[in-house]
Amino acid sequence: MKPQRVIALLGRRDEPTDAVEEYCRHLGMALVAHDIELEIRRVPWNQHGWPASLEALSLQAGTWRGIWVLVQYTALSWSARGFPRRLRKVLRVLRRAGARVAMVFHDAEPFAGTRFIDRLRRNLQIRSMHEAAARADRVVFTVPPDHLSWHPVISKKQTFIPVGANLPFSFVPQNHDELHAPPAIAVFGITGGAAGDRETRDIVAAVRHACQQLGNLRLLVFGRHAELRAQALKEGLRDVPVELHVEGVIEDQALLNRFAQSDVLLFVRGTISSRRGSAIAGIACGMPVIALQGSETSSPITDAGVLLVSGELNEAALQQRLGTSMIRILADRDFRLQLAQRSREAQEKYFSWLAIASSYSSFLRAQD
Repeated sequence: MKPQRVIALLGRRDEPTDAVEEYCRHLGMALVAHDIELEIRRVPWNQHGWPASLEALSLQAGTWRGIWVLVQYTALSWSARGFPRRLRKVLRVLRRAGARVAMVFHDAEPFAGTRFIDRLRRNLQIRSMHEAAARADRVVFTVPPDHLSWHPVISKKQTFIPVGANLPFSFVPQNHDELHAPPAIAVFGITGGAAGDRETRDIVAAVRHACQQLGNLRLLVFGRHAELRAQALKEGLRDVPVELHVEGVIEDQALLNRFAQSDVLLFVRGTISSRRGSAIAGIACGMPVIALQGSETSSPITDAGVLLVSGELNEAALQQRLGTSMIRILADRDFRLQLAQRSREAQEKYFSWLAIASSYSSFLRAQD
């Protein structure tokens, strides 16, 4: 008997890494155990233009009648500036072909900002997400729908499935029971632009605060945009006993090595939630995590070994609280071990690709 055929449909490729494509590849490997074959297809509108891309999609979709198509949504995957107006045309093509459509919302919150263009973009994104959800046979949210600001209509066709970590599929769980000498803090990725400026200040201030009580520390900063912050980090930490290592995007095994060399993950790329793959990578490696709490922060993230700091604090208070949290984890062995154990358990139950694939299989196999 042939495996069930399922299509993962992506928009333009993100650079220098495409987390959504990695998500689909890991999901595909895990779905093999359920006798499901996931094929990745793209609508490369940024290379060939929308008319040619839609025509090509129509030709491909001619063989997709009755097949599940998982449309992967981020606003920028379907628009150069976050105005995903043409997504409805993609869904129309799939509907005409008779495909069964599942929308997978990777960033189900509209963009922030106070300018007129920001408000216009946000309204369009909300309208596009509402329309896409209404047209789909199934909707997959990577955060619980009741934690979203635009209040999607709760129905039986909605499913909550957290994302997994984009780590090597067969990686071996790590042991973080014993502290390194000196204790090591990991930061996986920094946002670009003004948000990254704020994150860099938070990292520097928190580590400086921890150094005052703990003495020598190591800070490992790696991943997307990290190399752009190397100078600012070096300047901010130049008069404290911190051994700083900064590198950008690295290969899978090197990524695992950096987590293995660390004792705690500091996550300040916005607030933590079940769609934040870079934070979940720390959980997957069995690490304690320090993170900001926001409107999307809920179970199962709160079931993992995450020490939360309110994202609504002013900058100085937030930085001090991050540093205090760092001190608590690195100085209290029993507490650190408790958090590490909770992360390992949450990884196995919620965030492993086997658990995620099982959730997908439930509706991909359904005949209704």
